[in-house]
Amino acid sequence: MKLAVVGATGLVGQEVLKVLEERNFPFEELYLVASAKSVGQTTSYKGKEYTIKSIEEVCQLVPDIAIFSAGGNTSLEWAPKYAAKGTIVIDNSSAWRMDATKKLIVPEINGHELSPEDKIIANPNCSTIQMVMALAPLHKQFRLKRIVVSTYQSVTGTGKDAVQQMMDEREGVIASMVYPHPIDMNALPHIDVFLDNGYTKEEMKMVNETRKILGDQTIGITSTTVRIPAIGGHSEAVNAEFYEDITLSEARCILASAPGIIVQDDPKNNIYPMPIHSKGRDEVFVGRLRKDESQPNTINMWIVADNLRKGAATNAVQIAEFMLERSLVY
Repeated sequence: MKLAVVGATGLVGQEVLKVLEERNFPFEELYLVASAKSVGQTTSYKGKEYTIKSIEEVCQLVPDIAIFSAGGNTSLEWAPKYAAKGTIVIDNSSAWRMDATKKLIVPEINGHELSPEDKIIANPNCSTIQMVMALAPLHKQFRLKRIVVSTYQSVTGTGKDAVQQMMDEREGVIASMVYPHPIDMNALPHIDVFLDNGYTKEEMKMVNETRKILGDQTIGITSTTVRIPAIGGHSEAVNAEFYEDITLSEARCILASAPGIIVQDDPKNNIYPMPIHSKGRDEVFVGRLRKDESQPNTINMWIVADNLRKGAATNAVQIAEFMLERSLVY
């Protein structure tokens, strides 16, 4: 087994390496890839030093699996070249998510769709992953009709420079601006670029990706995504309407038994999901479960997850594990 991590020096790439180590992912060879300016530098994994290689060099080495976390343009150019040599590419960017010929995978939900022919596999958007993790088991029994979601997203979703901007502002340092406005002590209703319909690209990702993962284009979905000065993970307020009647006890029972979900729903004792507690965790946390008293068959919930873990790195590694366990890697 030859494994490559493309974008190994970025926030997600570094988290991929942590997850690989924690889960003891099996491989004989590890190739770490980063931008041209990092080639030749070293980074450690399990106490061993690895020299950063170029994406061109590693393509010629033909890894069995390559986890890409280097941005959409890199993925568009290089994922097909790796796939053409037989490498399975698991891509963390948005480049392939809505390509009709590529699978968009959350293993707990639709991993069964994968086959040996899948050479480029898309990892969903971080906000989408945590929402569908909570909604998929409920959708299976009660069938979703409509979703209204508002997100409160960590600066880590933008990257190292965004974290630095927030920290600089917190120290009173004049910072280089990643965002169009200050982020510390602020909330920006602006993630990714604005589209002609007035929504941002991030908001439309949640709409389109959710329908694709759940395999249901009829679900009504509307989204507002907001960047906040948090680090531990993304939070979401979700209002979900179903075709069938759903009780809170049924919802709690289903969620509590769903893989990868932890229910934290005891508001009388101030127990509910928070990003400060999700940091470094692979699970998706769900709480603040309430009936929507304004209309039938509708519940509200609060969903939190570490966007660098299940929202990116962990889900990508789980896809690789899924492929290995089912002998889909040759």
